Amino acid sequence: MIESVESGASTSTRPGWPRTLAYVAWVLLMACFFAEVEIQIEGASGWAAKLPTWRIDSHWLLDIFWGGRPMTGYHAWAFSFMALAFFSPLVFFAKYTFRAAAQALAGVMLFWMVEDLAWFVFNPAFGWSRFAPDYVPWHKHWLLGVPADYWIGVGGAALIFFLVNRSKV
Repeated sequence: MIESVESGASTSTRPGWPRTLAYVAWVLLMACFFAEVEIQIEGASGWAAKLPTWRIDSHWLLDIFWGGRPMTGYHAWAFSFMALAFFSPLVFFAKYTFRAAAQALAGVMLFWMVEDLAWFVFNPAFGWSRFAPDYVPWHKHWLLGVPADYWIGVGGAALIFFLVNRSKV
């Protein structure tokens, strides 16, 4: 993830598991804080159901890229903002490497999965007891008790973190 310059030679170093685990802990903390922000904004009405925003309720691309959920102006801007936040260190520190971009991508993937779960757990209108398909119509696909997106997002992030930290073959 980091390019270091010593004696004029550029060498690539991997972030290492201790730094990656610290990064993951920071991502989890950010996700919990942002979940609380969204709870204050959305209340009991998930997926921006009662917000004054535009929404596209159905389109074939939403089924492929958005899990069948509606696209709202609120989510378009929130997702874009968080992507910019995760990739901002690459811009500000001029660390344009594949590893840095991969770690940022894994971070944003993990962030949204944990943030979504935390929204349910922390939200007084939901909690664990209402974290189920009967109460959450905007998550259309469930697998082993959680939205299928969680498996894809967390699994994808874990795979990226593993690949970024693997030793040279």
